[in-house]
This record gives sequence, structure tokens and C-alpha cells, in this order.
Amino acid sequence: MIRPVLEHPRDHVLLSVRSLAEKLKLDPSTLLRTILAMGFSEYRHFQWYLHELSVAHATSLDLTGDAVVTKKTAEAQVREAIRQDQQNLQALFHGLDLKRASALAVRFYSARRIVIYGGDAAESLVRYLEYQLIVLGLPAVAVVSVGTTVHIARSIGKGDLVIAISFRRGLRQAVDGLQKARAANAYCVGITDTSISPIARYSSEYFLVSTDAPFGTSYAAPMSLLNALISGIAFHRPRRTMVLLRKLDKEQRTGYRWHHEE
Repeated sequence: MIRPVLEHPRDHVLLSVRSLAEKLKLDPSTLLRTILAMGFSEYRHFQWYLHELSVAHATSLDLTGDAVVTKKTAEAQVREAIRQDQQNLQALFHGLDLKRASALAVRFYSARRIVIYGGDAAESLVRYLEYQLIVLGLPAVAVVSVGTTVHIARSIGKGDLVIAISFRRGLRQAVDGLQKARAANAYCVGITDTSISPIARYSSEYFLVSTDAPFGTSYAAPMSLLNALISGIAFHRPRRTMVLLRKLDKEQRTGYRWHHEE
């Protein structure tokens, strides 16, 4: 009875029972009984679920439309983008379980292979994580295309660590790869922005980061999370890391990749 009306849950998140009942043309007590019958223990849990739905199903138009309608200036939007990034980073800083994040380092060193799923705009995050793990001498591979996702899934097994990075409803290739990895008994870690995402559902454990932005998607908080995880991995075995850094130091000072003035 409710589902067809709530096509845009973002509009209903902050409404009281009475206000929502008026919108749906229902008696408040009937609405509340219906919500309880759906499995929610109280109305605020239903509100939380609607909020998560609004995150998962939001499109670029949903996120940007209001700013266009209100005719905010470009300067105001630049300021708002930075403010939103700060807010996303604050949420990560206060919400990240540091013990759980640092404990994950053990799995990176014990994994037979580290497979990182993602694609579309999140490919930049996947590639960055792969690069930093390779610098640390770990067997990481980025999987960012549909074909590679299909092929690599056949060889994933119990000894592998799989990272899936995708936001909103979840990119199909990332979700498919994650599902197959979980079925093959690989340890799966999700990075997403809502707990009702399939990335969260099919992961052994997951981390939530906000990607809210005035336009498009902000990767300030996801990138900060990756940097935190990479730091935890690097300092989990500091002596090993120092050996690698000494080799890297020599290459960075004299290697052919770097420009040298004649």
C-alpha cells in the first residue's frame, strides 16, 4: 500500500507520522500499524530506512537540481562543495572504527591475492588503492571492466581478499564480482555509502563513507579512508615497509622516471 507512493523517499525522510499520513491520505494510526507490520520496531527506524533509500537511489539530477532551481552562483557552489567535503571527512573521522580498520591489515599480508573491484567514476579509487598496495609489495590487482570481472571470478578462492568499491545502488559489475567472490569463500570488504547497498549486503565487512556533493559525487572521504587503510597496512609491518622505502628512495632520487636538470 505504501511502496507505490514513496517513489522519492528523500522527500519523506523528515516527515512526522501525521505529516506523512496526510501526504499518503491515510489515518496516522493505520500508517503506524502498517510500518510496524513491515518489520520496523518504531517509526524512526522507518525514517532511517527511507534516508538510506534516498542515498542509494539518488541520481545526479536529484543531488544537483535544487541548486539549479535556486539559482545559486558558481562562487556559492564552490564554497558549498568545500563545506560538504569537510562535513564528509568529519563524519568519517568520528565514525570510523579505528580498531577494525587497523585489524584489517593482517588480511592484506596473509592474502594469496588482493582483488579490487570497481568501475565507472570509482575506477580512480580502485587504481589508487592498487598502486599503493603494489608499492608496499602486495599482490594487488584492479578489476575495472566487465570482461575482467567475469574472467577473474573463476579463479577467486578462499585465500583471496576482495575489495569492492561502489556507491549508491552499486555498479552491477562490482556487485556481481563481489557476490561470486563471497560464494567462493573469499574474504570480502566493501566500501560504499549506505548500509542497504548490495556492496554492504554481500561483504564480510564493510566501511561507510559519504559521497555527498553539490554536483556529482565527492571522493574526498573515500580517498581519505583508503589513505587510512594504506597507512594501517604500511605500519603493521614497519621493518618490512622501511626496507621497501629505502629501495623506493633510491629510485626516486636517481631513477629514469624522474626529471633531472642537466
